[in-house]
Amino acid sequence: MSLIPTLAETASRARADLRMGLPVVIGGYLAVAVETLSADRFAAMRAIARPVLTLTARRAETLKARVYDNGLARVQVPEDADLGWLRSLADPAGDLMTPMKGPCFTERGGDVLPHQAALALAKSAQLLPAMLMVPSTPLPDLTQMQPGPLLAFLASEVAMTPVAAARLPLISAERSRLHIFRPDDGGSEHYAIEIGDPPRDAPVLARLHSACFTGDVLGSLKCDCGPQLHAALNAMGRNGAGVLLYLNQEGRGIGLANKMRAYDLQNQGFDTVEANHRLGFEDDERDFRIGAALLRKLGFHATRLMTNNPRKVAMLQSHGIDVTERVPLITQRNRFNTDYLDTKTSKSGHLL
Repeated sequence: MSLIPTLAETASRARADLRMGLPVVIGGYLAVAVETLSADRFAAMRAIARPVLTLTARRAETLKARVYDNGLARVQVPEDADLGWLRSLADPAGDLMTPMKGPCFTERGGDVLPHQAALALAKSAQLLPAMLMVPSTPLPDLTQMQPGPLLAFLASEVAMTPVAAARLPLISAERSRLHIFRPDDGGSEHYAIEIGDPPRDAPVLARLHSACFTGDVLGSLKCDCGPQLHAALNAMGRNGAGVLLYLNQEGRGIGLANKMRAYDLQNQGFDTVEANHRLGFEDDERDFRIGAALLRKLGFHATRLMTNNPRKVAMLQSHGIDVTERVPLITQRNRFNTDYLDTKTSKSGHLL
């Protein structure tokens, strides 16, 4: 085996670089996340060439910046712009206080594949999808990737490797087992809680549950995640068997920091979907293929799926898992999560 890093290993290194504020090289462009960019590195990049701020079409729409390229806008950075200007365009926290941020002049034409790859990499690092980019000659000390292979890799299904498993008695079911799976892309590990001894030749009662630190751990009233988690485990305990897949995709896949940014926007009057769009994300950035992969690894090929989200059903079925029944998982509303649940129904297609 070669000692040279694979594409997966290089992408994982690049994510870490961006989170530290270090630029990476993507197809002849220096690219750095605005969220972690320092003033010194901003000045160093400006000394190379005039940079552009690459934003998703979602964020550009909020800023009234023209989107000439599919899915993104390349905003020209004015000569007198400082780091504060960049961050005001990247982060919508102050949009309502200073709504007129333009005019934003955007570029058109040319190859935007490196810019698409840069935004995809920022999302995979759970950073705000706002990248400062300048054309540059290769710099050997920086992580370097080609945009086409990087985009293909980031869009591909992640391979899962079982790492460890052990018996773990739970309040909902004393006979249970916790399995840990590690993805090959350097991302967060995912978990499977196996209740009882579900047979592999019959549909298993299962739930795909996305991690929610605020709801599952802190008991937040803003969502229904914690109650759904415990209701699913209790149902599996009563049933005598089941599998709960705990997927580390906090905040619909945007990460806890961005989720808190979205909560701040919700406190300003935006709903869940609107908040995600203002941050530059799609409605839902999660990858439910992970759930299908974990079920296959555990030996299951059919499930009675506990969910209110038809997208989960469709995704499992399209990836080799037969969903024989959708089992509703309705929990009690409260005055803090009613708007959130209404948005799930009206904009995200949940069956509540």
